[in-house]
Amino acid sequence: MEDQKRLGELFEEHRSHLQAVAYRMLGSLSEADDAVQESWFRLSRSGTSHIENIGGWLTTVVSRICLDMLRSRKSRREEPWEAFLPNQNINQGEESDPEYEALLADSVGLALLVVLGNLNPAERISFVLHDIFDLPFQEIAPIVGRSQDATRQLASRARRRVQGVNSVTHPDITRQRELVDAFLAASRAGNFEALLSVLDPNVVLWDDREVAIDGTVKELRGAQAVAKQVAGRAQAARPVLVNGTVGVVVAPNGRLLFVLDFTVKNSQITEIELVSDPSRLRQLDLSVLSE
Repeated sequence: MEDQKRLGELFEEHRSHLQAVAYRMLGSLSEADDAVQESWFRLSRSGTSHIENIGGWLTTVVSRICLDMLRSRKSRREEPWEAFLPNQNINQGEESDPEYEALLADSVGLALLVVLGNLNPAERISFVLHDIFDLPFQEIAPIVGRSQDATRQLASRARRRVQGVNSVTHPDITRQRELVDAFLAASRAGNFEALLSVLDPNVVLWDDREVAIDGTVKELRGAQAVAKQVAGRAQAARPVLVNGTVGVVVAPNGRLLFVLDFTVKNSQITEIELVSDPSRLRQLDLSVLSE
């Protein structure tokens, strides 16, 4: 009994770290908690007599559990964004705390969570362990079942996708960011005049959630109409790179609901396309914008 109690104490010393690792890999508080609990079950069955570094052992175990969960999610063809809505607090049995969930998601970075959802499981594990938690590739390679060189390439490929290295080719990306930031600020504040200043008078908004009888996507035309539609919103929106240009993800608590893809001409927004269809979202190249 004393041995089990001591084992539990050792595990609790590493729980917060394991939770952080699992959350960044899975994007879900409830799934992260499941992974951490499973790592406890495996430790309690194994004991510590053969373990030299319990922290490293637990990180490896929880990473493998997360990899299996990600692969299982993919094999069931679940939409990756569905996992980004935290629905359970870290301690089992507690009621969900939306403020806590939002705080945790923001601490990770909502845009980062969404972009991580575009990576395949091995890329995601390699990137999170190496770039976020500084594990060497020689320790990550056995987890993902690849050689060190292959694991390094996985992390490098993931890093390029996260940082948008191959996507930032537009010559006016800074001006786009300023314009989109101004649009979001005006939308959140419900500042109608500020919205009109960034919208082209003939701006068009397409929303794939609104479909006409003939199957075409409905459109909203004119700065007045579009400003009225978006004023007071965008509370959960964050700027990202969408196919190499500045756009927006709307992801409350990290759950991707839709993407806004902007067309900019003459320092004004001329077109806004709202994309919410999962099959279309998967085709978008999303990358995190540096602050």
